[in-house]
Amino acid sequence: MTDAIDARARAVRTSGLVRIVGAGLLGSSIGHALRALGVDVVLADASPAQLRLAVDYGAGRLARDDDRPDLVVVAVPPDVTADVIERELGAFPDAVVTDVASVKLEPLLTLRERGVDLSRYIGSHPMAGRERGGAIAARADIFFGRPWVICRDEETSARDLAVVEGLALDLGASLIEMTPEEHDRSVALVSHVPQLVASLLAGRFVGAEDASLRLAGQGVRDTTRIAASAPELWVQILGANADPVVEVLDALAADLAGVARALRDPDAPGARRAVADTIRRGNEGVERLPGKHGQNRRFETVVVMVDDTPGQLGRLFGDLGELDVNVEDFRLEHSPGAQFGLGEISVVPSAVTVATDGLAARGWKIASLND
Repeated sequence: MTDAIDARARAVRTSGLVRIVGAGLLGSSIGHALRALGVDVVLADASPAQLRLAVDYGAGRLARDDDRPDLVVVAVPPDVTADVIERELGAFPDAVVTDVASVKLEPLLTLRERGVDLSRYIGSHPMAGRERGGAIAARADIFFGRPWVICRDEETSARDLAVVEGLALDLGASLIEMTPEEHDRSVALVSHVPQLVASLLAGRFVGAEDASLRLAGQGVRDTTRIAASAPELWVQILGANADPVVEVLDALAADLAGVARALRDPDAPGARRAVADTIRRGNEGVERLPGKHGQNRRFETVVVMVDDTPGQLGRLFGDLGELDVNVEDFRLEHSPGAQFGLGEISVVPSAVTVATDGLAARGWKIASLND
C-alpha cells in the first residue's frame, strides 16, 4: 500500500492549500488521503469536539484566519450544504469550491434562487462511505476505485473543472460526469432506496424471536448491512431527494404487491410464473451491475472451510498464490456456534478446477465437495 501511495504522490494533481469544511467521515477521509500525498490540509467544523478529534487523528490542521485556500471542499450535512457553499464562496474569492453532499439538485437550486455567483462552484459526490460516521471512522482509502460524480455546468471553466477532477483522481476515484438531475435520480435508485429497503427489512427483526435470528446467515447480513446507518443523516438525505425516491418506492411497492398476490394462491394460473419472473428479473438486474474494475465480468465461487485459529487466512491466500490463482473477491461467513467459517473465494471460471483441486490436495475442506 505504501508503494501505491508513493507512486500516486509523484503524480499528485492537487496543489496549494485545501480547506475542508466538515470533519466527519467524508471530510476527514479526504483530509487523510490528501495529507498522505503531501498536500497541506486545513479543517473547519461547527463542532469543536469533532474538529479537534479529526486534527488529533491527523486529517489536517486547524484553520487560521490568514489561510488562502486554492480549493474548498464542503463536507457538511445536506440541510446546511447550500449555506456553507455560499459562505465559502464569499470568504475565499480566489478558491474553487466543491461539495460532496449526496444530493446535488436542491443545494444548486437554493443557491441560484439566492443569486449566488456559482462560476467557481462545482458540485461533486464520491460514492463512498461506511455505516459508521465521524472522524474516528475516517479512512484514506475509501475513495479508491469508487465512482466520483462531477456536476459541471456552462459556467464552469476548464481550469476550475480540472481542480475538482484532480482531487477525485488523486484520491483514486473514477470520474463520472452527470447533471444534478441525473445524479439525484441515479442515487435514488442505487443508494437511497436500498437504504430504506435495508432499514425496513432489519426493522422486522425487532420483534422477532431470538431462535429465528440465530438462523441468520450471510445473505441477510449482506441485505441489511447498511441498516446500521445514522437516522439523523438519512432523514436529511431522503427529504432532500424525496421526489426521485418516491418514484422508485412506488414502483417497488407495485412489484411487492404483485408477488404478494401470487403467493396468496400459489396454485392459481400464472402465480408460479409471476414469482419465477420476479427472481429472473432480479438475476438480470444483478448481471448489469459493474463488477471488479467496473467490468461486467462474472466470477465463480469456491467455498472453503476455514478454522477459527490464527494464521489460517494467511495460509489460505498463500496456497492460492502458489497455485497462481488470483482472488477476485473474498468473503468470510462465520457459522454461529462453530469454530470455523466459510471462505467464499471469487475466481475466474477457468481457475475453479485449479483452485478446488489444488486446495483439496493441500488439506483444505472444500464445501462443494463435502455437502
